[in-house]
Amino acid sequence: MPRIVYVTADGERHETEVENGYSIMEGAINNNIDGIVAECGGACACATCHSYIDEAWKDKLPAMDDMEDSMLDAAFERRPTSRLTCQIEVSDELDGLVVHVAENDY
Repeated sequence: MPRIVYVTADGERHETEVENGYSIMEGAINNNIDGIVAECGGACACATCHSYIDEAWKDKLPAMDDMEDSMLDAAFERRPTSRLTCQIEVSDELDGLVVHVAENDY
């Protein structure tokens, strides 16, 4: 199983294993990662799973679609590495991915 490293807003690192086919958001929820609120349950309708992808991984992810891009406009403190974790499917190619959780419980 691929390893995903979640870094919470307080700097705590959580290295977890997430099954292929799950979203990064689902991996966070299943592993009780603080800060991934996921109010819409992964429907790309709320931006409460907003995170910053580590710079080293930014260009290794599939491009975001227009819907995700539009939803990120509603996210708090959008950055060039911002993504909605509900929109990124875990695969072996993402083993070691580092995700910095944004402030989503505002």
